[in-house]
Amino acid sequence: MARLLDNPMSMLLILLAVMLLFGAPKLPGMARSLGQSMRILKSEVTELKDDHPAQTQESIKGCSAHENQGGTRPRS
Repeated sequence: MARLLDNPMSMLLILLAVMLLFGAPKLPGMARSLGQSMRILKSEVTELKDDHPAQTQESIKGCSAHENQGGTRPRS
């Protein structure tokens, strides 16, 4: 029995078998949750990529407009 647990591959197979036997009812829910999380992450990354160039152009225009006004306004 000790030789069976010496090999890391056999330990991995035993852990995989135990997980499939005892965790089978939870696997579909976990896969569904993972898929939903990946879709949300993908949509957020796409949204950030789409928003970034627009924000950069607005900030460049804002800086140019501010510089053309001739300085800063004194604080009250």
